[in-house]
Amino acid sequence: MKRKIKFSTFLNIILLFLFIYVSIYFVTEGKKIGSYQSEIQYYEARIESLKDTQKDLLAKKENINSPEYIEEMAREKLDMYYPNETVYIDVSK
Repeated sequence: MKRKIKFSTFLNIILLFLFIYVSIYFVTEGKKIGSYQSEIQYYEARIESLKDTQKDLLAKKENINSPEYIEEMAREKLDMYYPNETVYIDVSK
């Protein structure tokens, strides 16, 4: 009888430790899953942002050889003007 009680107590202790271990394992795995889900949301938002940037760049690529765009860049970046054009510079800026 005494031997049966010791075995039962030993089995209960083993089961208790097993339960604690499994509980801790599930909690830590739940935290990992939560962090992975937040990473997924971050990368999905980044993908959408990059898709928007890609659309803008594709539109710019189509527009880059137009005469209007070339004239605009020549005026803004290279300070080029037509020969008979009068340019006024605002010194207050």
